[in-house]
Amino acid sequence: MNSWITNNVWLIPAAPIAASLLILAFGKAARRAAAAVAIVGQIAALTMSIFAFVPTLHSHGFRAVQNFTWFTFGEQILRIGFVLDPLAAAMLLMIALVGLCIFVFSIGYMGEDKNFSRFFAYLSFFSGAMLGVVVANSLLLLFVFWELVGLASYLLIGFWIERPSAAAAAKKAFITTRIGDMGFFLGILLLYHRSGTLLFYDGGRGCLEPVALSAIGSSVTLVALLIFCGAMGKSGQFPLHVWLPDAMEGPTPVSALIHAATMVAAGVFLVARVYPIFSVGAINGVTPSLTVVVWIGVITGLMAALIAIAQFDIKRILAYSTVSQLGLMMVSLGAGGVAAGIMHLLAHGFFKALLFLGAGSVIHGLHHEQDIRKMGGLHRLMPITFLTYAVGMMALSGVPFFFSGGWTKEEILHATSNWPRSHLPHYLALIGVILTALYMTRQIIYVFFGNRRAASEHAHESPSVMAIPLIVLAVCAVFLSVVLTPAWPWLESYLTGHPARFDARLLIQPMIVVSLALVGAGVSVGIWMYRRAGEADPLQHAQPALFRFLENKMWIDEIYGRTVIALSAILARLSDWMDRHVWDALVQDIGRIGQFFGRVTTSADERVINAGVDESTSGAHGLGRLMSRWHSGQIQTYLGAVALGMLALVLLYAWLG
Repeated sequence: MNSWITNNVWLIPAAPIAASLLILAFGKAARRAAAAVAIVGQIAALTMSIFAFVPTLHSHGFRAVQNFTWFTFGEQILRIGFVLDPLAAAMLLMIALVGLCIFVFSIGYMGEDKNFSRFFAYLSFFSGAMLGVVVANSLLLLFVFWELVGLASYLLIGFWIERPSAAAAAKKAFITTRIGDMGFFLGILLLYHRSGTLLFYDGGRGCLEPVALSAIGSSVTLVALLIFCGAMGKSGQFPLHVWLPDAMEGPTPVSALIHAATMVAAGVFLVARVYPIFSVGAINGVTPSLTVVVWIGVITGLMAALIAIAQFDIKRILAYSTVSQLGLMMVSLGAGGVAAGIMHLLAHGFFKALLFLGAGSVIHGLHHEQDIRKMGGLHRLMPITFLTYAVGMMALSGVPFFFSGGWTKEEILHATSNWPRSHLPHYLALIGVILTALYMTRQIIYVFFGNRRAASEHAHESPSVMAIPLIVLAVCAVFLSVVLTPAWPWLESYLTGHPARFDARLLIQPMIVVSLALVGAGVSVGIWMYRRAGEADPLQHAQPALFRFLENKMWIDEIYGRTVIALSAILARLSDWMDRHVWDALVQDIGRIGQFFGRVTTSADERVINAGVDESTSGAHGLGRLMSRWHSGQIQTYLGAVALGMLALVLLYAWLG
């Protein structure tokens, strides 16, 4: 089975996609069948992912590649393929397992929705597209699945299309990510032009292997930055992050899937997959493209963490935390900590799905209320949701030892501290750790502690179909800490191919102590500030101007509205004016010229050509009638004509003589 699946990894994304098509064929009526087919498809993907994961454990640096010809044009042969290696296998497990938990949770959360079947069809399609991104061995094939991920996100963010805000959010996400994808596509074209291949691995000739990398030459920085444009769009990096918080307009399971296992993970995965392109010509691990990745990541991480402090929508707080954590992952990748960034991506997939589903449980229990100022005192009313949410909160905040996020953040901080270009990203990342603990403490106090507020009066715990996925994800968030601990860094060893050794002394390191102190500071400040918080935020009371600035998302959307969007509107109006008054007038003038020449040619045809032909035919007719008189058939007439002719000849001869 193991060898079979390594040669047929395409079946892993095929299972959810096939389930999606089958559900769409059912129609709206088959609600139970739709959920069952979607879950069976996801279970099939998870089962095959487990079987695909096993052979990668047998040897360090395992890689199975299946390439084939897609089509030919002229003398060019375009080949695509699939790859299975530790990076792909780990991502497959995370996506499939987290996706399965979200699918099960959705049965309860979306149970009353009239488009229940269509929702599960879109979920399966989303999962299958992301699994395809992971196993693609060609940048072109990856781009195909990449665009399918974008399509699925558009369909799911705008699932409640009757809401104008949902329709606007779907369009915003689609257009914003397309801007990044345009750069990505240009990078693909340039890479193919320079290297002649888009296969990642091809027996030493792939674009991530030495021969092709050397062929890229001086264009390598431009190629890397263009590819990074796509990652910026999908993973919500500044300045293309504006779509991600608005994606909360979709159902909460969609938010969980986007922010944990699928869309936003694609950008970080892409940078990790093509990291050899980013690192060509590195001096002490630094290249121009990696430097850009570091600074974009640190700006994104700090900006989003600050904005999260001033949000009141329970899902938007988590959305900005996702943007911040993705920025932290990008910083790690740019600083050379590829394994640390991927480990945080994997851990983040579990605890962020847990937090979003926990938020969904709260919203469901409070009859779709999302404003944290109207909540409070839910730890007694919703104990399972509270305990699992607390696990996710501590994992996201970076509490070490028992929570996966603590170990991965420690690894990222270690990578940034060793970046030779500058120590500023490291210090800004430390501030980001404090802010994360602060805004998550703020959120959990508002929601689960304090006095019950308006929306909490009739709160109730979610049903078991929603609670069980929360428990599973909470267990995973804790269990992952076992394989992430520096005392036995099994996951890092698995991803890098280096042997793992157990050393208990590594449990206590300076950076772990620093990380624990920072988290403790953030939690302590949060408790001190918000322990008696009511509907008015203490920070809002103390610093109203600063709070308004952060609450309005640093007015970045407004800046876009008055610059890029305003310019686009001006250009649109100019184009409309040009179309109406220039191009349309020009077309009409050309039409009038055509009509004039038409009238001229018509007049010439009727008055000259036709008249000439008519006169010629009349003359020919008259001549014919005249000539016909000479052909009377009387012999004396003919003899008279001959005599006259002879007489004429005689006279002519006499005159000439």
